[in-house]
Amino acid sequence: MRRRPRKGTSVRFAPADGAVPPHAGDPVLGLRFNIEARYGGTVEVDLVGERPRAIAVAFAGALRRQSELGGSLGARTTIKQHLQAYLRFFSYLREHSAAKTITDLRVADIDGYEHFLEAGGLTPIHRHTVLAKAILALRSIDADQPGLLDEGVRHRLSYTSAQSAGRSRPRDAYSPFVARQLRDAARGDIARIFRRIGKPLDEDDNYPNLRRVTDEANARIVASGRLSSGDRAFKSLYFMRLRRGLPVSNLAEDLHACFHLRAMDIPPLLTFMSLETGLEIECCKALTIDCLQNPGPGTIEIAYVKRRARGAEHKRIRVRDGGIGTPGGLIRKLIEATAFTRQFVPSENLWLYYYTGRKQLRAGLEHQQELVARWIKGHDLVDDDGEPLRLVLSRLRKTHKALWYLKTEGHMARFAIGHTPEIAARHYADIPSLRPLHEATIADAFSEVVTAAAPIILAPADEESWRQCDAAPEEHEERDSILRGEQDVWLAACSGFDRSPFGAPGAPCPQPFWGCLECRNAVITARKLPAIIAFQQFIEEQRASLSASDWAMKFGRAHARIAGQVLPAFPESMVAAARREAEVHALYLPPEARQ
Repeated sequence: MRRRPRKGTSVRFAPADGAVPPHAGDPVLGLRFNIEARYGGTVEVDLVGERPRAIAVAFAGALRRQSELGGSLGARTTIKQHLQAYLRFFSYLREHSAAKTITDLRVADIDGYEHFLEAGGLTPIHRHTVLAKAILALRSIDADQPGLLDEGVRHRLSYTSAQSAGRSRPRDAYSPFVARQLRDAARGDIARIFRRIGKPLDEDDNYPNLRRVTDEANARIVASGRLSSGDRAFKSLYFMRLRRGLPVSNLAEDLHACFHLRAMDIPPLLTFMSLETGLEIECCKALTIDCLQNPGPGTIEIAYVKRRARGAEHKRIRVRDGGIGTPGGLIRKLIEATAFTRQFVPSENLWLYYYTGRKQLRAGLEHQQELVARWIKGHDLVDDDGEPLRLVLSRLRKTHKALWYLKTEGHMARFAIGHTPEIAARHYADIPSLRPLHEATIADAFSEVVTAAAPIILAPADEESWRQCDAAPEEHEERDSILRGEQDVWLAACSGFDRSPFGAPGAPCPQPFWGCLECRNAVITARKLPAIIAFQQFIEEQRASLSASDWAMKFGRAHARIAGQVLPAFPESMVAAARREAEVHALYLPPEARQ
């Protein structure tokens, strides 16, 4: 570009401005180095012992480039996953390929690696993700050094696999029974945590020397934030308590627990936070002390980062705000409780805690699955089968969504918060734990349809209420005429002989007389029981003259309706009286019954 652009003057470019600079090689060629991940800390990479060495050097450069600012790899765990996938690819090349350098790689090596993964028992989606990591590294190498790879390999890098990756199995939610256990256990522990913090370890006045040493240990923690096991005050307190028979096994943790959160406090806090807000567990772990924003009446927004949402990582969610039983109140209390720890650990991470070990005071969460297992065991929580619960923190978001789905009764407009209805339905409603609810709903819907299409069966106790139910005056007259028998046909009273659902409006009903048992216009009362029982006896007699298939086609549904729905709706004494009457008086049947 020529000279500095000025207002009102067009920008002009020189031909040299469009020239592509020559390729700058990777300044680092080593196989042992550290990567400072944008999230999660440092990754130590050691590929010194890997062969083929030239390919390992190229892949190491690809890993560095993808981990740089603006690269596709930002989290420490993701970088480690790619590194492990590279090691698996190198192992395959050593055993099944003659390639020694990047230029020696051929399409057969990549396709063979895919078949190797498939033969190793990997599921389609797992195979796809492992293969994709090697493909991404080769794409990075090709972008960094154009023309280095074989032309066939470059074409092969345009797709990950020719096979379908299949559909992933969605994480399932925990049942309301398990969610209630988790929430109750977390609430109880959270209340105890905040009662404990701020109350230094105290001793009985009967031991003045012990009280003095305890106060000295507390003063050391106030001054420096921690007290190591090699400190003189700690040793004095330890042996004085030991001689008096007082517990000493968790002395370091008991001393620090009065000033800091403990590692064992993290599981109930994380569990409650995720169940109440529905935040992904990785988003809960990345919360900072300035995450509370835009307070409203009884609510507040939580600002969080969702790294997976490429291009829309920074998000907000509005939650309840009040006491420590609400997400907003809990975060505010956590910030207050960790203020002392923050004097010694300069971090904006919400989670600061004491952990027995070399580092003692930590920012960010580590080893949470081991802590979660200990927390679950300490509360004896069980699953739906009564077995010890195995809590997977990533399932808590699905549990929150499933509970909200039950509360909204599946109304998608209310349920789909933060998602399109399609995503909400596919990822959060179509999960195994909600499938029985969906199946029961469908069964109820079918039952309602069948009930609406079936005849009305009125026992004597129901006739009066049916007559008096809300209806227009003309409907009252029609119901009275039905109950008086003025609209009787052979097996029921008909409320619309010329309005049959099986024929044209205004035309007589085209069904045989036993079609009343399948018609919504029919009203069956106790007056028709003798005729129905006589007809039942007749169709049972017809079994002898018809084949099983013909009988089932002609009379099967009618027989099932009489035996399964009509007769059970009346008292046994009334059915018995109707049976005796049917034996005394012969029932006239139209000729169509015998055709």
